[in-house]
Amino acid sequence: MKINRILALAAIVLASASCEKFLDQAPDENLTIKDVFSNRIYTRDFLTHTYSWTPTEANMADDGGAWRNPYTAGCDEMECAYGGAYGHQINNGGWNPTDISRTQVWSESYMALRKVNMFLENVDNCPAADEEKRRWKGEAYFLRAWFHFLAFRAYGAIPITDHAFDPGEDMMSVRRSPADEVVKFIAADCDRAAELLYDMDKWPSTDTGRATRLSALGLKSRALLYIASPLYNGATMFAELKDPIDGTPLLSQTYDKEKWKTAADAAIECINIAKQSGRSLYNKYPDDPVKNYQNIFNDNWNDEILWAKNIGTYDHWLNCSDPVSFGCFSILNPTQEMVDAYEMEDGSTPITGYTNDGLTPIINKMSGYVEEGFAEEEYEGRWQKGVSNMYTHREPRFYASINFAGSIWKTTRSSNWTEPHTNEFWFKGMDGKNNAGSDYCKTGYLMKKLHYPSRVPWQYTPQMMWVYIRLGEIYLNAAEAINEYYGPADAYQYINAIRTRAGLPELESGLSQDQMRDKIKHERRIELAFEVHRFFDVRRWLNGPETQGVPIHSMNIWEGEHMQDPAFYKRIKVEDRVFEAPKHYFFPVEQKEIDKHEKRELVQNLGWTTMQN
Repeated sequence: MKINRILALAAIVLASASCEKFLDQAPDENLTIKDVFSNRIYTRDFLTHTYSWTPTEANMADDGGAWRNPYTAGCDEMECAYGGAYGHQINNGGWNPTDISRTQVWSESYMALRKVNMFLENVDNCPAADEEKRRWKGEAYFLRAWFHFLAFRAYGAIPITDHAFDPGEDMMSVRRSPADEVVKFIAADCDRAAELLYDMDKWPSTDTGRATRLSALGLKSRALLYIASPLYNGATMFAELKDPIDGTPLLSQTYDKEKWKTAADAAIECINIAKQSGRSLYNKYPDDPVKNYQNIFNDNWNDEILWAKNIGTYDHWLNCSDPVSFGCFSILNPTQEMVDAYEMEDGSTPITGYTNDGLTPIINKMSGYVEEGFAEEEYEGRWQKGVSNMYTHREPRFYASINFAGSIWKTTRSSNWTEPHTNEFWFKGMDGKNNAGSDYCKTGYLMKKLHYPSRVPWQYTPQMMWVYIRLGEIYLNAAEAINEYYGPADAYQYINAIRTRAGLPELESGLSQDQMRDKIKHERRIELAFEVHRFFDVRRWLNGPETQGVPIHSMNIWEGEHMQDPAFYKRIKVEDRVFEAPKHYFFPVEQKEIDKHEKRELVQNLGWTTMQN
């Protein structure tokens, strides 16, 4: 790998002695780096603090600041009712190289990378036991891979940093390494981490949240799946995106089928080692697939979780997905398109598409799905009598993921949290627009998945985790990569394992490779909904225009007197959305980073206009 490609960003290197002094005083302001790495506790604390740069993906609603999550609200999964969310800039095409700094993806990634490289360069000076330092190094290599991946998934080709730069080094030579080299570097660090953490597949309860061998193998699987995908593997629309010095393409222009085999091998390795370690898909409630799926995300540190973050009692995102009658905000609103995507309980597809107006659904009559009338019976744990028929007999994951009009959610505040609460999203309902202020449910749905049902708004919040990598994703990674390289036959076992756990029948036999590809894309959309996958999946598949550049819809929140008022159950357009190819496949490089390079060594992504110095 060329040395001039292994460079840190100017943004993360200190330009003055005062800045250097600041960094040299971590973790205590009166300590130098030498002091820190002469003490076992300070060394461990230095590494632990590096974890704090992992993004707060639970916050899907606010602006991009504080290293949050603009992705879930910035794709077709969700409409965010908070007007200041950066997802709106993405959806309306208003984002640009200047305001992209609000997301902090670039700056936070490289600040974290400076710190982790400082750790790796100094940890051997610590008087701790060799075994302890081995594990610390394993964690650090994982974190270095992770922070490179966070920048890579947003920007594609990025500068690689394998050491903490000194202010005396030439910062003007910072360049973006080709995406293939970036992922090769990430995978190599994951391998180092997995080797060093060979005996650490699950930390004790006092250390949950630290990286493990399976964290590293899971990240490697994801990164290799990405680089095998069409966006990075022969997308000729990016032919003009080149290194400005030597003309090297930053995204591969030649399709390489072997990348799919490498991705398949990585996913299978992760799955096999997980099994050897006693890990498995979460299946604590096999007779209740709704509860089974829902509890993956709130049964803390269960065996499916390969890496997550302890977020304590951070409850802002829960307030954003609880109804306004609870005194909450009703901000996280799944789109009608997301609701329509869930299958029926027998695995059939209820809606196969939309007419030319983009509004009227094409209903698969064989599925039994209807949009007229109301339920004459209840199904405890799924729907109550009187709800719209469009919400009955859907697959279990629907009831674990979506709060809809007439669904039961927690208990009502007015009776001291003892009586079941019916979600009333119609106009005059207690959770509807007529009874809300500036925050109200914009689609007629709230996100239920990821939520902790035991949480009582404003009174009690349990200790929580946010899941970054789980075994269910790796099963789907394996299915996709296997289908692309070998064909569908061997992909069935992995996708069917996910469907069986979800209470759905297995896929029909005899699917072609194209048909299996469509099934896998659908399964990822549902199984991984709201987990910060969809935004990147549709991009790596080159499906941006048809999924993100079309209007999104809702129920008619401007009408409705009661639960069985048909006026509410009419689709309306929420907004038009914009997706320009190739421009919107990647984030724009921040203007302030471009400005640091007089010779434009830091090339901008295609389609984005940057101002000249």
